[in-house]
Amino acid sequence: MPRVSDGSSGELRHRLVSQAWFPSLLVVAVALGVVLGLGAYTFVYARGFSYLTDRPEACANCHVMRAQYDAWLKSSHHAVAVCNDCHTPAGLLAKYETKLRNGWRHSYAFTTGDFPDPIRITPASRAIAEQACRRCHDDMVQTMIARSGIDAVTSCIRCHEGVGHMR
Repeated sequence: MPRVSDGSSGELRHRLVSQAWFPSLLVVAVALGVVLGLGAYTFVYARGFSYLTDRPEACANCHVMRAQYDAWLKSSHHAVAVCNDCHTPAGLLAKYETKLRNGWRHSYAFTTGDFPDPIRITPASRAIAEQACRRCHDDMVQTMIARSGIDAVTSCIRCHEGVGHMR
């Protein structure tokens, strides 16, 4: 004779637990909870929310960028530019896409210790910094090109590498 359900929660729990997929689902749920919990803890511990701001102190949250932050404090750009002015592209979406990519790479380097010492700018970040130089100093760049015949693609950073970080 078929069993008639009385709709009790105990019976529902018994049916769920007896399903073949339930143990796998439980393992996945616990693993996901652990990963999300550790990720949230790490994000809060590393002051990850500060990375969403324009405050230069966010770049010095970990030891990976401490020397660059200290050098910026001594540079001529300290009074007129923050890290994001030179190291993120113009435009809100491009800025946060770059911050996400760099933040992931920097947090991985910080966590694993896998970074060159001193840390070096990547080619993609160098191109962004180059565009930032030209964006802020456009009048000067245009005058230099017009007067000296300097090539419009000449790198600002090639000659002025230490300006932002006082080397």
